[in-house]
Amino acid sequence: MATFSSVGVGTGGLDSAALIKKMVDLEREPLAKLETQKAIVTTKISAFGQMKSLVSALSDAASKLTSVTGWNAVSTNSSDSKYVSATAVGGTLPTTFSVAVQSLAKAQSTASAALMPLGAAVGAGTVRLEVGRWSGTPESFTPGAGKAPVDIEVSASDKLSDIASKINGSGAGVTASILSDASGERLLLRSKVTGEEAGFRLSVMEGGDTDIGSAANTDASGLSRLVNGSTVTQSAADAKATVNGIAVSSGTNSFANTVSGVTFTAVQVTASPVEISVAKDTSAVSSNIDAFVSAYNAINQLINEATKFDTTTGKGALLQGDSTTIALQSALRSAVQSVTTGSSVFQRLADVGITQQRGGDLAVDKTKLAKAMNDNMEELKNMFRSTEGGSAEGIAVKIKATTTSLLSGDGFFKSKDNSLQLALKRNEADRVRGEARVDAFEKRLNARYSALDTQMSKLTALNAYVAQQVTTWNKSSG
Repeated sequence: MATFSSVGVGTGGLDSAALIKKMVDLEREPLAKLETQKAIVTTKISAFGQMKSLVSALSDAASKLTSVTGWNAVSTNSSDSKYVSATAVGGTLPTTFSVAVQSLAKAQSTASAALMPLGAAVGAGTVRLEVGRWSGTPESFTPGAGKAPVDIEVSASDKLSDIASKINGSGAGVTASILSDASGERLLLRSKVTGEEAGFRLSVMEGGDTDIGSAANTDASGLSRLVNGSTVTQSAADAKATVNGIAVSSGTNSFANTVSGVTFTAVQVTASPVEISVAKDTSAVSSNIDAFVSAYNAINQLINEATKFDTTTGKGALLQGDSTTIALQSALRSAVQSVTTGSSVFQRLADVGITQQRGGDLAVDKTKLAKAMNDNMEELKNMFRSTEGGSAEGIAVKIKATTTSLLSGDGFFKSKDNSLQLALKRNEADRVRGEARVDAFEKRLNARYSALDTQMSKLTALNAYVAQQVTTWNKSSG
């Protein structure tokens, strides 16, 4: 910004710098108004962003009341969850049954004979791991359908720890670890999952042999030592239980396909049957309705606060008088005040105890709502989520449609944001032009006062010279 440093025009005592500053400040006043306008627009953008977030929350709450799963919630109960626990999917019919657990599912575990010396190479060849089922007496192994054997190459320098690492990285469905004690090193293997179908078989083929698992590969030398003398420390086993006295089994401790819609989990072997019950869960419906009411009240209260007028101060809030905000509130209120013929018993929210209060908030009469749920849950569901269309469309469906429209890419909030962003761009353009205008004005003033100062300085010097000459003339004439 240009400055003017003269103490006064022609040293005549006029403070030109102060005078210029005052005139520039007056010229700058419209820029201050632009800054105020920018702050207001920015605050409005933030306010509508808050509204959008709350309308989105209302939309989510309405979705739960339009969803089938929101109305089909069930609760499960176990007479002793320390032994048997249970869950059920929405829509499961109310039922009760007893479960007795005879045994839990187990994973197969094996241990090789002790190998000496510790840390020595085992021998070259191939280790094969197969997943499948052991059965019969004597036991025979049947590979699992579609489960190909996994062959692991072992080099002549590989130690037992190297073989364990290769097994763990092979994806063979088995984990390996090393146990060391005074007698040597043992290779410990364990199925990654439980159940009779998750058993495994280890066989080897030493370097130079061609038939893996043959008798030639079960001696007490080289890689064969992993098979020779190995023991099964735990056999693979399914969990065994009875449901109402009928025997059932599962490869895991969870029985997901035994009782329709119910998954029960064996935790411990039982001494006596555990009772499992499934019932409709009205608390889930009540919670969803409470969440919907809270979401609606949150957006209603925000709009009320943003559009209020304080009669004491005579000042309005940020969006007081904003017609689009009032229209938004009206659209939401119309949706919650709508009527549906989708239910033959309940047509309005007020029919089930959800009423609008002074200021627009919703309140829930818990007693009336509980009676509606207990006496006519199906009709209550229809009132909210009927999809028959037209006048029969459920109230939650209508609210969801309203919020979806408001939140869409060409809806209320997008349109409002576009207009406010445009206002910000215009404000910035006006501010840039204003700054340029003020700078140019200040430069012109400085140039003019500098020229005036120079001219006045010359006149002052001339005046002093003339005065001196007059004085000299007066003296000589005397």
